[in-house]
Amino acid sequence: MTQEYKLHDYFHQWMELYKLDAVRAVTYQKYEMTHRQLIRLVPDLYMSDLTRLSYQQLLNDYAETHERQTVMDFHRHVKSSLIDALEEGIIDRDPTRKAIIKGIKHREHKTKFLNQHEVQSLLNNLKLDEGVNWDYFILLITKTGLRFAEALGVTPADFDFARQYVTVDKTWDYKSNKGGFAPTKNHSSMRKVQLDWQTVIQFSQLTKDLPEDKPIFVQSKVYNDTVNHYLERLCKKANISVISVHGLRHTHASLLLYAGVSIASVARRLGHSNMTTTQQTYLHIIQELENQDNDKVMKHLASLV
Repeated sequence: MTQEYKLHDYFHQWMELYKLDAVRAVTYQKYEMTHRQLIRLVPDLYMSDLTRLSYQQLLNDYAETHERQTVMDFHRHVKSSLIDALEEGIIDRDPTRKAIIKGIKHREHKTKFLNQHEVQSLLNNLKLDEGVNWDYFILLITKTGLRFAEALGVTPADFDFARQYVTVDKTWDYKSNKGGFAPTKNHSSMRKVQLDWQTVIQFSQLTKDLPEDKPIFVQSKVYNDTVNHYLERLCKKANISVISVHGLRHTHASLLLYAGVSIASVARRLGHSNMTTTQQTYLHIIQELENQDNDKVMKHLASLV
């Protein structure tokens, strides 16, 4: 019976049964990508032929063109399906046991965040006198730390200019062809983000004649790459490090941490589900600040004579 199951066929059946409509659409797309890779790498591998050796070879082949973290994600997907296959009696042993995760050398990525001087240079190059444009979008993320989809989902009605905050309670489904509003990443992502008075003035002027319940920045299909390429041109014009739109979110958080804002407050502002996520993401900054704190502690103690 196991001869009738090819690995990619079983994985496809498994992901439709256990993952479809049980995980977010963007997460399910990653399972679909894993399925396509299985078809490409092992189109004729049957479940009955799965051994630790054949599985390790599959991982090695995948690792030839992918970074280690990507290989790890691929492994987790396939392993989850094979553990269920083991419980169902489709296979009689776990071929993923003691698998070794490899991968190509970490690629050079764009700068993760800008320093305060670079942020100021970027903001100085924004054109904020031409109505709705990507410059305002970049300004919003820089000043609030919103995620890309969260910023796309912002409507004029989400602003409370009197109390100086913007409400984040939805996103824009820019990855699907149909678009439309979608839920936030998790419950913690639903939040009110305080705004400085300059941002309040800028967005109150921008939104005064716009439809209250329509997304400000969505007029047609939006692509992440389009905005990233526009931001890249802005960075080069400002003569600063090239950064991605998501990097503006990291920039927002890092500037707050360097300014002495607590990790708990930064986590709430970013919509992280817990402080652990914030600590792991900004570990290098936190460690640097702790070293500075240690210097302050030692100076203070040395003064006590």
